[in-house]
Amino acid sequence: MGHWWVRNIVEPGKLPLLLALAAFVLTFAVTRVITRLIRAGKGPFGNVEAGGLHIHHVVPGVVLTVVGGFGAVASDRHGAGGVVSAVLFGMGAGLVLDEFALILHLDDVYWTEEGRKSVEAVVLTAALVGLLLAGFVPFGVNDLSRQELADRGTVISNIVANFLLSLVALHKGKARTALFGVIVPLVALVGALRLARPGSPWARRFYGRRPRARARAALRAYRHDRRWARRSRAVQDWIGGKPDPRPARLPGHR
Repeated sequence: MGHWWVRNIVEPGKLPLLLALAAFVLTFAVTRVITRLIRAGKGPFGNVEAGGLHIHHVVPGVVLTVVGGFGAVASDRHGAGGVVSAVLFGMGAGLVLDEFALILHLDDVYWTEEGRKSVEAVVLTAALVGLLLAGFVPFGVNDLSRQELADRGTVISNIVANFLLSLVALHKGKARTALFGVIVPLVALVGALRLARPGSPWARRFYGRRPRARARAALRAYRHDRRWARRSRAVQDWIGGKPDPRPARLPGHR
């Protein structure tokens, strides 16, 4: 374990990345706990306001991200400055991505269906950074033997091929499959081989004159959504909290 730590974390200068990831995940988790307590009216926490203006936590998140980012650029990865900057950057990124949906929609959608995009962004970011730390992209390691170079070259080639499969899955209208397929090879392969979703660029290009393929794609998409939508929602509710119900709309109103 000590050899792996030195070889893959300390030597290539990945310790700041590890600390940034830990700060990112911890900040997101603590932030979600606090916001859920505020929502439930429990605990000593409350919204931050200045002159009647609600200060979202994305604001201090941007400040920490800027300070940590510029500090990391100006610091040595092996020094104390790089470590401190990495922690600040991770904390800021956690606060910013926790309100990713607010930035995307330019509206306070934190506890709505649209707010689920924040949880997806955080999970994907943590997974990608974890992929770097795990050594699947082992750039920066010095003095590799020929066998190590061959093994790691094979891994990098597989990553490139997997990325291309993820692009195919994205073209087939399977955004989530494509995103997680970047991390898990089999996911990208399955997404690339299966039928495209109706309305996707792939379906419009290749199913235009194939009514049977269009019908099969529509039926498969319906069955998939019916089977997995509820489970996906349950996981997202557990991580980020259950969104508020949509207000009922009167007939004739949009």
